[in-house]
Amino acid sequence: MTPGAGEVRVLRKPRGADLARAAEVARAALTYDQADAEALVERLATPPANRRWAALALDGGVAMASMSTADPAVGHVDLLAVHPGRQGRGLGRELLRAAEEWLRGQGARRVRLAGNPPCYAWPGIDVRYTPAACLAESLGYERFRTAWNMTADLDTGLDVDADVARLAKAGIEIRAAGRDRERVAAFAREHWNDAWAWEAANAAGLHHAERDGRVLAFAAWGARPSWFGPMGTAPEARGTGLGRVLLLRCLADMRAAGLRTAQIGWVGPLRFYSRAVGARAERVFWLYGRELA
Repeated sequence: MTPGAGEVRVLRKPRGADLARAAEVARAALTYDQADAEALVERLATPPANRRWAALALDGGVAMASMSTADPAVGHVDLLAVHPGRQGRGLGRELLRAAEEWLRGQGARRVRLAGNPPCYAWPGIDVRYTPAACLAESLGYERFRTAWNMTADLDTGLDVDADVARLAKAGIEIRAAGRDRERVAAFAREHWNDAWAWEAANAAGLHHAERDGRVLAFAAWGARPSWFGPMGTAPEARGTGLGRVLLLRCLADMRAAGLRTAQIGWVGPLRFYSRAVGARAERVFWLYGRELA
């Protein structure tokens, strides 16, 4: 135990004052995510029902950890934040070690400082949080992947009326999900995985395309606060322009919600987003992991 750090408290499913304190620390510490910090903590505290997770707290510091539902041998540290007024005292190291111990007790043999889909804060460590990357490497974590976000400006034209009319002539209807949310989530599960289904079901905004009562494509935003994604089109409907139309519908929602830019999270197809809305690669994340002794 680091002198003066206090005792690490393990909080199973914290609520109320504990959650508020965690949000306060996150808001102060996460200089590149302050606008989302409270929502991030709240989202991490409301994961899928089958996820085992906990928060770990010290005076001025907080960590949140969870077990993977895809691989029972893998644990994730989802959040690590130390208030600026308490940094430099070893709290981050103490919290990370305590998170490892909790994960070990849950059966983890490997730990990742990387997003645990579908409910995560970031894909990994934003490279601008350099002290966090240095801490990880000092404790034996190795970088195993790089991920990135793209940024789309929302002050450009987002009108898709002409495209919607063109698709309507082909019998394809573009709709906000509304009461169809469960059906769209089932489509995401059928064609992709449970993680995308959960994100569709829990997104702030969800749009989809359908023909003859069959869902063909969907796009979501706000499953991770203020980020766009996921989005997918069934093989039979690719090449019709549905992806771009649904993307623009979501971005228009985000602009109406008061956002000036949109983060397109954990991007795969750079070229698509660059051509569709002029998005640029911007935030870069390093994903770290290590074996537990």
